[in-house]
Amino acid sequence: MSSRSDSNFHVSTTKKISAVPVSRLRDHDLRETSRADAGWSIELIDSRVLDRECFELSLRSAQPNIDVTSFSSVDEWSRAPRPASDAAAIIFNIGSLRASNPKTRDALTTLVELAAPTPVLVLATSEDLADMLDALDCGARGYVPSSVGVAVMTGATRLAIAGGVFLPALSVMSMREKLKDAQNDFVCVSDIFTSRQAAVADALRRGKANKLIAYELNMCESTVKVHIRTIMKKLQARNRTEAAYQLNQLFPPDQA
Repeated sequence: MSSRSDSNFHVSTTKKISAVPVSRLRDHDLRETSRADAGWSIELIDSRVLDRECFELSLRSAQPNIDVTSFSSVDEWSRAPRPASDAAAIIFNIGSLRASNPKTRDALTTLVELAAPTPVLVLATSEDLADMLDALDCGARGYVPSSVGVAVMTGATRLAIAGGVFLPALSVMSMREKLKDAQNDFVCVSDIFTSRQAAVADALRRGKANKLIAYELNMCESTVKVHIRTIMKKLQARNRTEAAYQLNQLFPPDQA
């Protein structure tokens, strides 16, 4: 067994999931899930040796056919020779670190880019919704708090393999309440933003990149960045993902 840090795993699961899917399955995704049902292949990244070993034992106990390869860091994972058959997913255990921490964000973003198209999930102790959204903003396909059991962990991994995104149900409910509060505070888009800011906000909630927004609205990319920072500040959003969720509640249904 080799060692990689950053707590990343590649997983294929057979158990049903108690998660909230954010994207729908495609035919290709279903084929990938069927392939994953044949067995487990996981790559784990965790800098703590004891936690790494305990996690491996727990997974093997729950799934006897599991194949785990662990690493102490993302750097070690990136330098290791790739196996003949890549794992189905990657789990990055950041422990007590926050996803908003600059070093953690850099490591996660790098991992997501290098592992693509393999999905990356984050395992962490924090149950703060803002941390979860920060992880998704970096490209993670799921955020699993360490308070859940192995069954949820494996289910979340299977969902990510199938093309979905996992967040704990309680966190999604918390997000719903937060969006309701935002909707009550902001009655009309024109009451919050200028016409140009509203145009940028509409593009932002649709997931468009800064360059595309600048091209479509005939403005400099630097100006787009300024507008986005202003929009996030007005919404009190910590990242683009959280801002997009709030903006989708603000715009009229016919503009969704």
